[in-house]
Amino acid sequence: MSLKIRLTRGGAKKRPYYRIVVADSRSPRDGRFIEKVGTYDPMKAKDDAARVVLDNEKIQAWLAKGAQPTDRVLRFLDAAGLLKRPARNNPQKAVPGKKAQERAAEKAAAAGAGEGEAA
Repeated sequence: MSLKIRLTRGGAKKRPYYRIVVADSRSPRDGRFIEKVGTYDPMKAKDDAARVVLDNEKIQAWLAKGAQPTDRVLRFLDAAGLLKRPARNNPQKAVPGKKAQERAAEKAAAAGAGEGEAA
């Protein structure tokens, strides 16, 4: 059984509130979970201490048992100093797609040709 430490959504429409839970990776997002290990309230200010509340002992115990945190939960654990989040770097993310590059090249060629006629 592969375990995940992940978020389950609660709260009203447009007023999200999340519980940080340990669950089987095959169970639904808001479905059955094993244990609640914290909360996350994105409606609170970023510097508010109650925005993210973690039960450090329970989280350490589940990590020792092999539970894998999701990316968002890993950010919380990194901020709390429980686990290190590796830095990500994707230099290709900002590069336009093939079609956009072709359109830009055509536009540059047309602009170059237009300058040649004007001169």
